[in-house]
Amino acid sequence: MSSSQNLEVIPDSQLEFILSHGEATPRCVMTLKHPGTSSDYLAFKVKTTQPRRYLVRPNQGLIAPNSSESISILLVEKDKQALMQSYERLGQSGLDHSKDKFLVQSCKAPASFTAKAAGESSELYDALTSMWNSVTSGNSEAPIFNKKLHVRHVVHEGDPNSSSNPRSAAIPPKLEGSSKVSVEKMSHEQLVGELSNLRRKYDELVSFSVNLTAERDILSNTLEQTKRDYNREISSRPTESRGGSAPAGGKSLQSTLMQLLVVAIACFVAGLRMGRGGSDQTPILEMAEDTAAE
Repeated sequence: MSSSQNLEVIPDSQLEFILSHGEATPRCVMTLKHPGTSSDYLAFKVKTTQPRRYLVRPNQGLIAPNSSESISILLVEKDKQALMQSYERLGQSGLDHSKDKFLVQSCKAPASFTAKAAGESSELYDALTSMWNSVTSGNSEAPIFNKKLHVRHVVHEGDPNSSSNPRSAAIPPKLEGSSKVSVEKMSHEQLVGELSNLRRKYDELVSFSVNLTAERDILSNTLEQTKRDYNREISSRPTESRGGSAPAGGKSLQSTLMQLLVVAIACFVAGLRMGRGGSDQTPILEMAEDTAAE
């Protein structure tokens, strides 16, 4: 593949996440740069071996010549706590053998995508999703550039209750749940605590939003995979079953329904005959009783 279609990935080989008790959502920023050696837009997609552990935003897009895109990667709180527990039991060695990886894929974007880049983001997102699904299924001959990055988790040893860490400073009791305190009347410690509280809420909202986006991507990929499996199954059937006649499965179902219908009609007719037979036998029994009486 030509180097003009290779995105420059920063960092080059490893993503590092700093874990601490004071930060709810450890994050890492990855930068993708267009080399600028051509006038073509480059499409990119970011994948990971742990899609439910890391929230990537944006996970795909277009990069114009001589421009760059910052990718924000968040580690969800549940997995952060699990990693912290591993650290407490085994130390840093318990985190140094992470098998988590990221893959950055890029290729030359079709000319039609350039116009969509200036339009609605949803239209571009759908077009990119369709293009990458086609690439993944092997239906595209476009050359793909792949860049793998490993993941490393490092625990910050600072005291989570230390006032020297603004992100983790304790919130004063009178500010808890109250927004009526005048900013002018707050002390420096109170302002730091309020900012820390707002930052935490902001991180939670960002995590929730990115989590929804990740779930949507997973559902979209699952749907596309199901469609491809279905189309592959249809195309693998014999030619005669895909002609004018119904498929073999349809014929078998129709034959079974016909057999059930015939059995139902036969049972219905038999019931009618038995009903008539019973009504005919009633006078005979009455005549037998009269004869016995005489």
